[in-house]
Amino acid sequence: MIQILSAAFVLGLIFNAAPGAVFAETIRRSMSGGFREALILQLGSLTGDALWAILGLLGIGVLLQSPSLQFPIAIAGSAYLGYLAWDSWKAAKAPAEASSISRGGMSAARAGVILSTTNPQNIAYWAALGSAFGAIGIPDPQPTDFALFFAGFMLSSILWCFFCAAIVNKLFGSAGARWKTWTYRLCALAFFYLACGTLYGAVKALF
Repeated sequence: MIQILSAAFVLGLIFNAAPGAVFAETIRRSMSGGFREALILQLGSLTGDALWAILGLLGIGVLLQSPSLQFPIAIAGSAYLGYLAWDSWKAAKAPAEASSISRGGMSAARAGVILSTTNPQNIAYWAALGSAFGAIGIPDPQPTDFALFFAGFMLSSILWCFFCAAIVNKLFGSAGARWKTWTYRLCALAFFYLACGTLYGAVKALF
């Protein structure tokens, strides 16, 4: 039991610490709404993470590796990342004001859900990990093993949400206007890069 929980906890930290769209949006939220907005965004992203984790551990993630199924998910993710790029670039012109996507806790939660649910990398990650129990000495995992793995992953993810939101808010929450402007622009470029990469990967896999 300890072995499964420990492995899941470590893999959860690695999964969540990888930089990406959620991290970039967390930075942007912290500058417009402080720790609370950053935390809500992080917690919202757990919905998509939990969805793909459950599908992966059930073995369904392997089916979702089909390019014809990944394509619409990637298109939706790419479109939303493109919107965030535009919104962040627009916000750089008036960093003292919250952008349209950053107003209210519900929109922060929705942003987290959308970013994590439409991330095609989550599919590949959980399709691989769902059958990785053999690597930790469990060739024939039982339902309790899957439940323990899921619990360990989600525990590390929840702790990461608070840690990431606190660190990001500490570094960016009290930034001056000029620093905010450049940070918004860097976030916009990151979102645009991720949108193009997601779209390119989807088209390449399909054709």
